[in-house]
Amino acid sequence: MTPIVVIPARMASTRLPGKPLAEISGAPMIVQVWRRAIEAAVGPVLVAAGETEIAEAIRAAGGEAVMTDPDLPSGSDRVHAAVERVDPRRRHDVVVNLQGDLPALDPAAIRTVLTPLTDSSVDIGTLAVRIADAEERDRSQVTKAVIGIAEDAPAGTIARALYFSRQPVPWGDGAHYHHIGIYAYRRAALVRFVSLEPSPLERREKLEQLRALEAGMRIDVALVDTVPIGVDTPADLERARRFMAGRRSP
Repeated sequence: MTPIVVIPARMASTRLPGKPLAEISGAPMIVQVWRRAIEAAVGPVLVAAGETEIAEAIRAAGGEAVMTDPDLPSGSDRVHAAVERVDPRRRHDVVVNLQGDLPALDPAAIRTVLTPLTDSSVDIGTLAVRIADAEERDRSQVTKAVIGIAEDAPAGTIARALYFSRQPVPWGDGAHYHHIGIYAYRRAALVRFVSLEPSPLERREKLEQLRALEAGMRIDVALVDTVPIGVDTPADLERARRFMAGRRSP
């Protein structure tokens, strides 16, 4: 595989406007995410920016950014537009779509998301963590990955995704899995995905990955140990700041 990591970012956020430039440990959040991707050392890292101030922040940090239409409908569309612009000959056969709001992400997670693609029949790789408490399981903001896997499966185990939902599925006793929205697409799978219209289940659950499943694409999930801190609200931002400050402490 010859991966490229693409981080889509735009300033418009209903709950935390301008969050890519929110300061965390002395740098804009988008720069912190870019640093985590560089630390993963899986390939080149590109920020797909919806606005010039995002691109300027990345370039000031020494990174590469490309401008994309701020009106693109999704992060996946932004990733596709950026990678087609910088790599029209498709030298990179795998594209990692890394969310721009994961400043404290363990770089190992970026390496792990590539492991499902060692199976040539897999179109998209992603990550999940076993849910530890009922409150997390029942929150609609937590997307659940439905996978058939042994209850004691260790981190690193890979299983096929059967469904994703905001509800605590499947029914009955047993483990549930928190989906982490980092994706490794085969290049052809990304091209196909963005060409598809939003699907009925995608619209109903408001989960983009269901479009791929409804189209017959295969998504495999690699288990990891922890859920990274995502920043969607001011409270999340403060939590990320505390975590990163502690990480810097001796």
